[in-house]
Amino acid sequence: MSASVAVYRSVYTEDRFKQAYGSEDSANGSLRLRDKLAGKCRCSTRAFLHLLRERVPIFKWLPRYRLKKWIVGDTIAGLTVGVLHIPQGMAFALLTSVAPIYGLYTSFFPVILYMLFGTGRHVSTGTFAVVSLMTGSVVEQLVPSPLDLNSSSSEAADFEAQRIGVASAVALLSGILMLCMCGLQLGFLSTYLSEPIVKAFTSAAAFHVTISQLQSMLGLRLPRHTGTFSLFKTLASVMENLPHTNMAELLISLVCLAVLVPVKEINRRYRQRLCTPIPVEILTVILATGVAYASSLDSSYNIEIVGHIPAGFPRPQMPALHTLPDIAGDTVAITFVGYAVSVSLAMIYADKHGYSIQPNQELLAHGISNTISSFFTCFPSSATLATTNILESAGGHTQLSGLFTSLVVLIVLLLIGPLFYFLPKAVLACINVTSLRQMFLQFQDLPELWRISRIDFIVWVVTWLSVVVLNVDLGLAIGVVFSMMTVICRTQRANCSVLGRASNTELYRPLENHSKCYEVPGVKILTYNGPIYYGNRSFFREEISRLLGLTPEKIRSWEKARKALEKREREAAVNTVERGITNTSFSLENEFFKSETAESDVQAVVIDCSSVIFVDVAGARLFTQMCTECQKVGIYVFLANCNESVLKMLTSSGLMNYMNPQHIFVTVHDAVMYIQQQKEKPLENTTTVWV
Repeated sequence: MSASVAVYRSVYTEDRFKQAYGSEDSANGSLRLRDKLAGKCRCSTRAFLHLLRERVPIFKWLPRYRLKKWIVGDTIAGLTVGVLHIPQGMAFALLTSVAPIYGLYTSFFPVILYMLFGTGRHVSTGTFAVVSLMTGSVVEQLVPSPLDLNSSSSEAADFEAQRIGVASAVALLSGILMLCMCGLQLGFLSTYLSEPIVKAFTSAAAFHVTISQLQSMLGLRLPRHTGTFSLFKTLASVMENLPHTNMAELLISLVCLAVLVPVKEINRRYRQRLCTPIPVEILTVILATGVAYASSLDSSYNIEIVGHIPAGFPRPQMPALHTLPDIAGDTVAITFVGYAVSVSLAMIYADKHGYSIQPNQELLAHGISNTISSFFTCFPSSATLATTNILESAGGHTQLSGLFTSLVVLIVLLLIGPLFYFLPKAVLACINVTSLRQMFLQFQDLPELWRISRIDFIVWVVTWLSVVVLNVDLGLAIGVVFSMMTVICRTQRANCSVLGRASNTELYRPLENHSKCYEVPGVKILTYNGPIYYGNRSFFREEISRLLGLTPEKIRSWEKARKALEKREREAAVNTVERGITNTSFSLENEFFKSETAESDVQAVVIDCSSVIFVDVAGARLFTQMCTECQKVGIYVFLANCNESVLKMLTSSGLMNYMNPQHIFVTVHDAVMYIQQQKEKPLENTTTVWV
């Protein structure tokens, strides 16, 4: 069953529509604004409590906590993630080029702080491979590791203190940057890291992590390469030293991989059936530590072990503040990556479970977490892919799961930590590599991305190649710049189309895609699908000139014809005055569309501005030039569907000095009806629309 629509109303210009339906401008608008600002600044108990709940969300969600419904899921999920944090925290500390104990600290303090200030109910914070790798590059640049360092000497302790001082300084500066961004309400900046960029970046960074762990898996004592082409330098160094491989550590790595990879695959395939994922990482750590201790592998086969892990809390201490100028540039990249990954993960699970997060509050949460944690010898933290996925699949409901995660790490810090003295570092390297499985699997998205958007596909490939070939920081910058360039290029080359009318309707569609629509005789209706600004004004002008046939030769010929016509009018006026006879055959000033053109020629152009989201000064001046050129060839210009900002810019630029204000209409159909009725009845001012 089809329905029909019949509309009978007056033709509306923008001025007439505002007079009929617009809101009245109040003379005391500034007073209302002042009162509004005063209301915002007024302090009261109610306003304070509202601000407290907004800035410390635990006071908002904890009173509404459904104890019987959520406590079991939060407990199981928190304990599961806590068990996973222990091996991953120590493993990612190796990526950061600091001692494993600092990875445990970073798995404790940020988790507690995010529980208090974060808005993501299913987000698990702590150590993240990509952020750890980027921080490790900064640490290696400022405190390079000597090959002949004795791990039991006092020099080794000073060396570790210098390294964690630099890593803590990165965390401090990253936290300060996030807090400043929160104060300036810059949470939207994360949108500049689009989904293709984030996925390509993390996938490419996974290659850097894997290559950097080869030396630990093979038992090679090699310096860590940083800067451009670091991946290839590291790979070449590993290949060159393959003859010096420690066979015992290679065997340990192969056994660990043979255990970790299949069990992780089982966890992935049967996660719906398993109550909790199999904690294969912590089991591998415990077994490897026991075997290394029983067999004295460190002394018998010269394998590298974790060494002393102090029990208890770290003493608060200042980060290496003197390194802040040296780490500022790298810290900006680390901040953006950590925040973008964290917000992306939070949004994914918020959409899945039907709640919303606040990007600026996430800035505050991660800023406070990194700032405070930096005084407890922690390196930068963020949300993590693997633990967040496990937290959600294990049945977590709220941020309270972070409390149980912290309890597990706390027990290890206070009691169990020293027992991992004999843990081989090769085991931690294997945990690092196998934890990147999700990042490697992102290659599976490429065929679908190619099918949906080839531009996003190219952004993905360019970002991935830049990160792999050059470096993590530089590659990310290239990916962001390239992505923004694609947006600019798309606005520069937006489509300009000729619209036709569907018979007996007020609907207008591009003729190139709708062959049954027809052009209104004598009227050219154009639409431009993009902003008009300094970057694309030349292209817009070329397209309009091409579609209207406004060549310089045509403009000159029309000017000559107009001058000849004016000359004939003057001569005719002189003759009629001399004869005393009134002749009105050449009086054309008050006629709207009277010209010497054929009926099929374009007499009016209607520009549909519905897709023009903004116009800058250069674009507004282009409209003025276009009106002038069209008037020279006898074409009248009409505008339709202008939004308020576009209309305000055009009016402020002086377009109304060259164009009749009554030629700006609410819809394209209003403009077409007005033109047609003016051609039929030049002196009639009241017109109607009938569809």
